[in-house]
Amino acid sequence: MKSIVIIDYGVGNLQSLRKAFAHFGVEAVVSEDAKEIEVADAVVLPGVGSFEAGMRGLRLRGLVETVQKRAKENQPMLGICLGAQLLLSKGYEFGEHDGLNIIPGEVVRFDEREMKEKIPQVGWNRVYPSGDVSWKGSILESNGPKSVMYFTHSYIFAPKQKEHMFGVTVYGGKEFCSVIRKGNIYGCQFHPEKSGEAGLRLIRNFISLASAPRA
Repeated sequence: MKSIVIIDYGVGNLQSLRKAFAHFGVEAVVSEDAKEIEVADAVVLPGVGSFEAGMRGLRLRGLVETVQKRAKENQPMLGICLGAQLLLSKGYEFGEHDGLNIIPGEVVRFDEREMKEKIPQVGWNRVYPSGDVSWKGSILESNGPKSVMYFTHSYIFAPKQKEHMFGVTVYGGKEFCSVIRKGNIYGCQFHPEKSGEAGLRLIRNFISLASAPRA
């Protein structure tokens, strides 16, 4: 089995994520060591909390350029919740903050003036393919349309380019982007490690992506 590193930058829910990989016999390494991340076959960027705190955690550990480099190499990468938000260019939680700029776009708050539900969204919700996007061959392949995942968030992805919208969800009567993708790089607003069988299927598919031969 090739190596998978879960990046520890001080704001992640790491142990439940490790258990999700262990469910498939994979010993994912939790690390904040840039050298380990640089040689991993796949990386996971988890996270809970604010955009600003997440980027600060990466900067303090000297990991911003390391993660960006891995993304430029199109190495399999999975961002989860806050970790997925950091893949974008900017976030507006507690001010304006630069993100990793791996996928062009912004992270914005739900518009409470238009919502029919309370903010944050906490609980189970469905994920659909975005537009005519096909999930075949992706980490969501074995999850059909209307897959149910566990969410807890107040901010959402606003990718600049439609091609990076991979999955959508409806909350409060409004559709928002809940999965982003650029090549082998994925970001999920929900928590697959808390999403039961559907979430485990996503983890299994990411393991398969990490194990696939590449030129």
